[in-house]
Amino acid sequence: MVWFDESRLDDQVALGSADLRLRTLAEGGSRVRREVDAAAEAVDEAVARAADARARAVIAAGPDSRLLRAVLEPVCPVPFVAWPSPALPGWAGSLDLVVVLAPDGGDPGTASAVAEAARRGCQLVVAAPPNSLVAEHAGGRWTTILPTGTGDQLAVAVAMLSFLHRVQLGPAADPEAVAQALDDVAIACSPLRDISINPAKMLAISLADANPLVWGGSVLSARAARRIAESIRRTSGRAALAGDAEHLLPVLEAARPRNVFADPFEEESGDRRPVLVLLDDGVDDDLAHADRRRLEDAAAARDVRVEHVATEARGDVARYASLLLRGTYAAEYLRLGLVPD
Repeated sequence: MVWFDESRLDDQVALGSADLRLRTLAEGGSRVRREVDAAAEAVDEAVARAADARARAVIAAGPDSRLLRAVLEPVCPVPFVAWPSPALPGWAGSLDLVVVLAPDGGDPGTASAVAEAARRGCQLVVAAPPNSLVAEHAGGRWTTILPTGTGDQLAVAVAMLSFLHRVQLGPAADPEAVAQALDDVAIACSPLRDISINPAKMLAISLADANPLVWGGSVLSARAARRIAESIRRTSGRAALAGDAEHLLPVLEAARPRNVFADPFEEESGDRRPVLVLLDDGVDDDLAHADRRRLEDAAAARDVRVEHVATEARGDVARYASLLLRGTYAAEYLRLGLVPD
């Protein structure tokens, strides 16, 4: 049997056992700064190459392309497609721009995609470690390598988005704003801060006896919701769902009535009630607002607890980074507090 010991979240010995994971989270802002600084010269080169003519279309290739899709798809002024398979669309050619995120640079499928892009003469910008498998396959006349070294997908994506903004194919993504947003979360959620003033520890306690349902109303907050649910599943082994309102509403409506006399630690894991986690990045159009109200009303009708996670960071990518890091901290504190009986 596993139970949650919240005293471990302020216990220095217990926190020491999670020091490496928590330190990695706290260094997110510095990784963004390092990646952007390291790629600055290569970005200038890529911008100069792209100055002659705007690309006919933008293809984000490789399995890490989904974050670029979430940022670019609503605003890119030319056709945009995310292509995670180890190949390219049949129509891709010399008039098109292929961008690739390969933080570790070792994926054979991504290497195959960049080799195909180089063979077809596409404009190719690849963010990867310089001596990696992907970089070796990307050699070509129209190729630019943005050197990376942290293995951090978000940091690498910010460097690529800086290039895309400069060639007027993407929105402004101020790297310093993203880094500062990550630093602010790291300070607020630091293991040195007491439970009573630490939002990530408080969220972990709220998740301790429940199965989380995570929702975000915008494209980027919905992606953050999926990533946070993945982190919770990985750290706790519990069911955690993320999805659109129509996917989460049936789960809320099927929640069993709360038994005020029940001891949650004596119940089987399959009987845990849901907790609704709403991510708010400030992008609240009419549809998102209506969906939020439907979820809150369904939760109230079944006496399901609701947790709100908000951010005041500047810029879409910075708000995404802030929400994601807050949820990831909560997942790590959940891992720390769960102990076998």
